[in-house]
Amino acid sequence: MRAHPGVEVLITAMTQLSPRSSAARGLVFALTFLVLPGCLFRRHGDDTTVVNPGDQPDKILYEKARQEIDRGRFDVGRLTLQTLINTYPDSEYLSKAKLTIADSYYNEGGYSGLTQAEAEYKDFITFFPTAPEAPEAQFRAGMAHFRLMAKADRDRTEAKLAEAEFKEFLLKYPDSQVMPRVKARLRQVQEVLAQGDYRIASFYYSKGANRAARSRFQEIADRYPNFSKGDSALWYVGQSLERLKQPKEAVNYYSRVITEHPLSPLVADAKERLTAMHQPIPRPTKATLARAQADAVPRPGKDPFQKLGSFLSSAPDTSATRHGPVRLGGPKPSEVEVARGGEATPGSASIVAQPVGDEALKTGQPISSAPAVNNSVSANSTTSQNAAETAKQENSPASGEDQKSEATPPSKKKAKRSLFKRIIKPF
Repeated sequence: MRAHPGVEVLITAMTQLSPRSSAARGLVFALTFLVLPGCLFRRHGDDTTVVNPGDQPDKILYEKARQEIDRGRFDVGRLTLQTLINTYPDSEYLSKAKLTIADSYYNEGGYSGLTQAEAEYKDFITFFPTAPEAPEAQFRAGMAHFRLMAKADRDRTEAKLAEAEFKEFLLKYPDSQVMPRVKARLRQVQEVLAQGDYRIASFYYSKGANRAARSRFQEIADRYPNFSKGDSALWYVGQSLERLKQPKEAVNYYSRVITEHPLSPLVADAKERLTAMHQPIPRPTKATLARAQADAVPRPGKDPFQKLGSFLSSAPDTSATRHGPVRLGGPKPSEVEVARGGEATPGSASIVAQPVGDEALKTGQPISSAPAVNNSVSANSTTSQNAAETAKQENSPASGEDQKSEATPPSKKKAKRSLFKRIIKPF
């Protein structure tokens, strides 16, 4: 094997100069710093694709596209793959070409890249639903939305789309090897969604909107059983029901605090409330207790730099995600308590909850606090009022002069008389 030309020059200089002289040592060090970086960062080998005599044209295009994508030239690689798809529609590399295009967008990242990757993965599943790569494509379609998720207090669109894709995976491929990874990601997505709902429910509870708070907390407890603050959600459902003078309905939620979260600090308060209401105290199962103990294992904390990075990052914090079974279906859609402003009183403010249907929430129009009135009823009431006023005017015996005198305010009459008396008094 022939050595690099720079290395040959270095060896020749070292043999011709005496190693004892200072000039020789300086020349050796200078050549070392100039030549070795070029040797280290030199790209060895040829960039051209090696073509075997028996290779088919579609295979040559596929291998060339893969090399371009591996070197970061995504556009060139995708153009080559698209040429393969259009030229050889019956090729055995057709499914691989479409999947490689989707992977190139996914690896490129960014909002446009991940959005296009999700569309390409869904397109691949549509054309090749029985392919061995279909489960991985479905998982990556959900991961494209997962990587675009924002924090819990911001836009929740990507989180909801990721949840839908992961749930679709669990229904389509229940025996796939990717199942544990999908469940873990689904728990993280639901943790983020539950955090946003919990903040809204806490705001309603602090403002005294008990109906709205109760419906929000109940939705969290039923839809996200693995939420890190699920015990608090159940507790506040019971508290909201007690505020609404419904203590019998609160018993179930206090019992769930004990059975579903046996190691929660709210267990003692829940037992106290059940005892005060003369209700039996349930016991958790061994499986629930074991899962609670696994979740109670202390996790490594974040150093100050990690906390600063998570604060500045736009990605959500999923470090508090718990273990547990994944629930695919949520509770049945029920009436959502919407908070609306009540009649304002001086020095006070209140929020009132009004039950509305799901269809009213989709219109995007504000909820009117005044009750709806039937048009026929309003028309009849207006007609009766006009008739009553007409009859009153006809039965009134007052003449035009009397009406004029009544129209004159008594204060003005009194003022005119007093002025007349002042004028006449000296005479």
